[in-house]
Amino acid sequence: MISAVVLAAGMSSRMGKPKMTLRWGETTVIGQVVNVLLSSGLRDIVVVTGGARQQVEGALNDFPVRCQFNPRYREDEMILSLQSGLPLLEDEAQAAMIVLGDQPKIEVHVVKAIIKGFDETRAQLVMPSYQMRSGHPWLAARPLWPEIMELSPPATLRNLLNNNAESIHYIEVYTGTVLSDIDTPDDYRRHKPR
Repeated sequence: MISAVVLAAGMSSRMGKPKMTLRWGETTVIGQVVNVLLSSGLRDIVVVTGGARQQVEGALNDFPVRCQFNPRYREDEMILSLQSGLPLLEDEAQAAMIVLGDQPKIEVHVVKAIIKGFDETRAQLVMPSYQMRSGHPWLAARPLWPEIMELSPPATLRNLLNNNAESIHYIEVYTGTVLSDIDTPDDYRRHKPR
């Protein structure tokens, strides 16, 4: 079983308003991310909230996810959000998909390819790669979770990846969506569905 932690605790300072709740087709940015995970077969999903907590959690009322508040969200460290969400995943979870809440262009076939890569290799880390650049979402096997939980700023997830570089299994994908998130009003205008 694979679970997911969706990192949605940012303050959206560059966007100027809560980006997770911006409209995205028939749903919101965060709703689209969750829909992709559900369509990929993931059922145990924890969304970590912080900035605009009430709005983000409200936008998820109709989704089968659990929300976890990161009280240290103002520190703007992704590792703190991941550490808030990991302990809530179900005991049966063999790995955690780490997903950016502001990446609504992620695609079902990419998520499924990452899951398949883990099923076939049982690698400690599985990451999508587009034109030799690694992206999101990525997967961390349960044996790595204690190391994740022990990290503290200024250490970041980049430190984790560098420390375990030999354990990364890369999945080559043919879409730049693994590198594409929504940070600014211009990003939103450029990427949102027409």
